[in-house]
Amino acid sequence: QVQLVESGGGLVQAGGSLRLSCAASGRTFSNYAMSWFRQAPGKEREFVAAINWSGDITYYADSVKGRFTISRDNAKNTVYLQMNKLKPEDTAVYYCAARSIFRDITLGREYDYWGQGTHVTVSS
Repeated sequence: QVQLVESGGGLVQAGGSLRLSCAASGRTFSNYAMSWFRQAPGKEREFVAAINWSGDITYYADSVKGRFTISRDNAKNTVYLQMNKLKPEDTAVYYCAARSIFRDITLGREYDYWGQGTHVTVSS
């Protein structure tokens, strides 16, 4: 089992920045690919960003490319999502997720573990 706990959400004005963190415990964190997903009110969950076990491969949704950066610190069992130039349409609950292989990374159904989510609200 892997337990994931997100933090760092909040209210920010458009154009501002936030950094989300996802702390993992349980099985060896460095064995897992990690991703961020989000779900806006009334919308389906969508993929945001992913990072492989070593941190040298990342992948982003087109909607966040150039504004968001995913990173990880395996020594701290933590994955981060740095969000810059935030827009009102980034408002959502953000979830981190883990899976054992870096494949089909945009498909939420393929993930083994999920956090409880952290709310991000971007005001215009």
